[in-house]
Amino acid sequence: MQYSIVTLGLVCAIAPKATLAGMLVSPRYGIGSLADVVPSVLASLGMKGMTDRIGLDLDVDRVCLLLVDGMGAELLAANVDAAPFLADRSPTVLTTGFPSTTATSLTSLGTGVPPGEHGIVGYLLAVPGHDRLMNPLKWRLHGPGPKVDLLKAVAPEQFQSTQTLLDQAATSGITVTKVAPMYQSESGLSRAALRGGGFRAAFSMGDLVDGALTALRDGDRSLVYAYHGELDLTGHVRGPDSLAWALELAQVDTMARAIAERLPPRSALVVTADHGMVTVREPVDFDTTPELRDGVARLGGEPRARHVYTEHADEVTVAWRELLGPEYLVLTRPDAVEAGWFGPIVSADIAGRIGDVVCAAVGSGAVIRSGVEPLQSSLLGHHGSLTSAEMNVPLLVYT
Repeated sequence: MQYSIVTLGLVCAIAPKATLAGMLVSPRYGIGSLADVVPSVLASLGMKGMTDRIGLDLDVDRVCLLLVDGMGAELLAANVDAAPFLADRSPTVLTTGFPSTTATSLTSLGTGVPPGEHGIVGYLLAVPGHDRLMNPLKWRLHGPGPKVDLLKAVAPEQFQSTQTLLDQAATSGITVTKVAPMYQSESGLSRAALRGGGFRAAFSMGDLVDGALTALRDGDRSLVYAYHGELDLTGHVRGPDSLAWALELAQVDTMARAIAERLPPRSALVVTADHGMVTVREPVDFDTTPELRDGVARLGGEPRARHVYTEHADEVTVAWRELLGPEYLVLTRPDAVEAGWFGPIVSADIAGRIGDVVCAAVGSGAVIRSGVEPLQSSLLGHHGSLTSAEMNVPLLVYT
């Protein structure tokens, strides 16, 4: 499936060009996004029907795909001393989709299609039949209210019904293994985005390396998906420009080197990430700003990429633009869809999950909720928007 490059023409007509210049990135769906990685890997493994969309051009039988949560391309480039192994190559730069957030990115990676087709369109999103918003990372309803078993009420395989690429690969005879923390084994997001193949729990960095290498040797052809999340956690809590983040990156560098140096014959290690990160310095608090709350029924998404659910989209759009100013892009849902943020195809049922208004921070701000989301609001590092620091992720290949 091929997609054209999405432009920001519509957005540029709405927001001041000086604000946007050199800052925003269009998702490169179909030619250079996270959704294009696994189809390209499977094409390299000789799977019929798959196309090498990003030019991997590998002649291998085994691939380990290492996903480092939060390792943006710009952050990696700014910390080359901490990551000599990763920095020793010139990475290809891919984009995430929108929003640049883990649940959306992993589903794009696992399905090979943009958010407008797989439907995991944000950190908090609307689901039919429920007044509360859904958190797909945890696969549960957000905020106070009756306890609901969302795995039964909103089955992941139905909410995201596109057959995953891992499932297709396993069906085609490729040995597929996921190596990740135990909690991801049967999580709702794993079932939605990465179902298919086997699972091996990883309890530490060393265990992840051993598990990935062990699984890589299984079968005549093998695909191993390995996930590491501590870099993202460090960036959220300490900030992506902190010493703690750089030291954690150094550990990731050691982990990647350990896998690469032990690859079996005719194997490749492919390293990428699900998003970058920025430090938020000028947050705006929705919970203490009555003008922002006026007309808003529910506030979804996350601080850098908000889904605003309202019956008066045009009025809220105007109000938010006036209140937030040029450091934020505020679009109605139809305008965000037309701009291609969620991909070239957005079905009617998936469009209903998107906010009536979509707000993306393009400066150093964010729309936080100190009362309802105190922990998230206290974090230093955030992501989700369209800036290059959040959207651009590296792709590094070792054979």
